[in-house]
Amino acid sequence: MNHSRPRAAASLAAALTALALLAGGCTAGATGGVQGTPGAAGLRDPYFPKLGNGGYDVRRYALTLAYDPRSGRLDGTAEITARATQDLSAFNLDLAGLTVDGATVDGTTAAVNRAGDELTLRPRQEIPEGEEFRTTVTYAGVPEAVTNADGTREGWLRTDDGAVAVGQPAGSMTWFPGNHHPSDKAAYEITLTVPAGLEALSNGVRTARRTEKDGRVTTEWHAPEPMASYLATVAIGRYRTVAATAQGSAAPAPSAPRSAPPGSLPVLTAAERSVAARSAALLDEIPEILARQTRRFGPYPFSAAGAIVTEDGTLGYALETQTRPVFPAASFDRTTLVHELAHQWFGNSVTPASWRDLWLNEGFATYAEWLYAEEYEHVPARRTFAREFAQDINWAFPPAAPPAAENLFDPPVYQRGAMVLHKLRETVGDKTFDEILRGWPAKYRHANASTADFTAYAESVAGKDLGGLWKVWLYGDGKPKKP
Repeated sequence: MNHSRPRAAASLAAALTALALLAGGCTAGATGGVQGTPGAAGLRDPYFPKLGNGGYDVRRYALTLAYDPRSGRLDGTAEITARATQDLSAFNLDLAGLTVDGATVDGTTAAVNRAGDELTLRPRQEIPEGEEFRTTVTYAGVPEAVTNADGTREGWLRTDDGAVAVGQPAGSMTWFPGNHHPSDKAAYEITLTVPAGLEALSNGVRTARRTEKDGRVTTEWHAPEPMASYLATVAIGRYRTVAATAQGSAAPAPSAPRSAPPGSLPVLTAAERSVAARSAALLDEIPEILARQTRRFGPYPFSAAGAIVTEDGTLGYALETQTRPVFPAASFDRTTLVHELAHQWFGNSVTPASWRDLWLNEGFATYAEWLYAEEYEHVPARRTFAREFAQDINWAFPPAAPPAAENLFDPPVYQRGAMVLHKLRETVGDKTFDEILRGWPAKYRHANASTADFTAYAESVAGKDLGGLWKVWLYGDGKPKKP
């Protein structure tokens, strides 16, 4: 996320209060005895304890969505392929606001209960531990955006001619049911049907585009690499799209356009027509910025890249949605672009184990800005460090321990997080730091990692105990006497 627009999450914490109906009571459609136990409603995240669900691991989401911008109605079918991590008699999905028309598990009708944002499904037969199962949920309604305490919004954001969907930390539950915690990543297939004349964009590679008999247009997107649900996105509207390629990055997926040369990365950018002209030059720089970041951070981790630029007023911040970050036109500048593209390595490929580990996303992406300024704008990182060290706002709390959910997107997570990395660089030297910078996203590629994982990794590469550095810069209260 763009560091210049910190966001509060207090209202989401309040919204995630409902407990699922687990073992008690019989529900219509449930027959026969089961010996398993219900999956947990909530994963006990330090800041969002009710977010996510236990008992299963999602492997793939296949979302089929049809949207009518005039009425705001969304019709959806979510097919969720998952593996049971325990013997399951029931399990939960996170879903806010929309009406569920029905659900099946492996083709058989499942009983459905609703309690707030918790959807409880009770299959007719228990699901044994280790077994893969497929859940299909049909739903519809007018999705509602979540308004945070600072006035920013997330979830399904309606526009004059379409919508933009973003979900950090939990707004994705406003448009599809799922296990909405960053620790459960999955592949995605997203199919969007919209009125003629509109573009429908999402993550990954566009694999098909066709006109239906009623004149509407359907577009299919394939995102094969694991993705946390908060990084899923949809943008519907009058967009101008441009296709390009970036060289020297990871090989594209088999579904990539055949026009892309071997060893190149398909890059698809989109900008609302009203802002397309002023966004075009910077969007054209994406292949070169990615090439530079690849040289510094290692191979690009996904099979597609790009960006989406929305009209002013739709969003109050930029977000690193996977493969195709979203920017409001008002804050679409080179620094923000560098930040959000760096997130593709730090945050998207290596995703935090819990929301407490968010500094691993934002500290690295912010330090990527410092490195870019150092290499290409001749501003030494030590000068940027000195500037941020002098700002009292960066010392409100340690980056690895925000005091509450509403502080997750405050300056210490970003700027002090970057200061931790600069002090690490000074301590271990440039050569070892560069090894850490490339090795960290390689070791945890497409996985989740915690702060403890990072400190242990850095010490293993450095070959020494760095406890003193972590104590002062990562966990210490207050500003050190000397930078």
